[in-house]
Amino acid sequence: MNTRHLGASGPTVSEIGLGCMGMSGMYGPADEHESIATIHEAIDHGITLLDTGDFYGMGHNEMLIGRAIAGKRDKVLLSVKFGAMRSPSGAWIGFDSRPAAAKNFLAYSLRRLGVDHIDIYRPSRLDPTVPVEETVGAIAELIKEGYVRYIGLSEISAETARRATAVHPISDLQIEYSLVSRGIETNILPALRQMKIGVTAYGVLSRGLLSGSKIAASNDIRSYFPRFTADNMRQNARLTETLNHLAKEHSVTGLQLAITWVLHQGADIVPLMGSRTPKQLHEALGALQVKLSAEELKRIAEAVPAESVDGTRYDARQMAMLDSERAAKATP
Repeated sequence: MNTRHLGASGPTVSEIGLGCMGMSGMYGPADEHESIATIHEAIDHGITLLDTGDFYGMGHNEMLIGRAIAGKRDKVLLSVKFGAMRSPSGAWIGFDSRPAAAKNFLAYSLRRLGVDHIDIYRPSRLDPTVPVEETVGAIAELIKEGYVRYIGLSEISAETARRATAVHPISDLQIEYSLVSRGIETNILPALRQMKIGVTAYGVLSRGLLSGSKIAASNDIRSYFPRFTADNMRQNARLTETLNHLAKEHSVTGLQLAITWVLHQGADIVPLMGSRTPKQLHEALGALQVKLSAEELKRIAEAVPAESVDGTRYDARQMAMLDSERAAKATP
């Protein structure tokens, strides 16, 4: 497993990471034994970065990871998001990134994960009621106290990133990036590179859209996403077919080609895979063996243009909450 550095101030991690959200019911039922087996396989194959959120399964995801990494803590770096609040029913009921809340959320994460520190701690969204400087300042205090190692951000604009870095160095921005979600290329990615902040890219398969994954459970969160409505899926399925056709030319799967494309966009980008089973993990790992020329990368991008995907990546309410989207078209 090759490694990449998360920004000028962040840690060295495996060139791909494992996003664990899907192991806690976000895409429908998940088998706990298979989930733990997947995490163990990832570690055995050299993956060091595990990403989670304290609100995934209302704490279930952290407890799952805690069981999986018992006796293996020195082999992994834990990236944890906080801030989203949920009711006992699972409903999303708000966001809180006040300094006191950040410290409170961390205390519970440490206990659920069974660790004495979090490697990268980040608010999952920009709290419109709390200046980012206050949130980052609180995490900086936790670093001084030894409970956190690095500060990350998620789904924020270049302007917000600049304000955050004025308080404390930022290791990386976690944000959606894929063949069909390239909004960061206009403004955010160039600014991050100027500030020497890395990227951990989630949604590299657009939540399974590019791999042909279908909604099979009523509690699959994708049923609320515009790209997965019946009408939009008809157009989007054609993009998947095109990707699969291109993949055959390289003797790989469409899933592998989509991951490879993101991997080739820069050594400062670490894709997060959402594999939930060892089988899915092994297929994703195959992307590491694929090498593409500049001409091939351009051809893939032109054949699967982001503007051809039908539907936004979140619904209108969630899109309006994203600081990254509000400033996506700003000039670098």
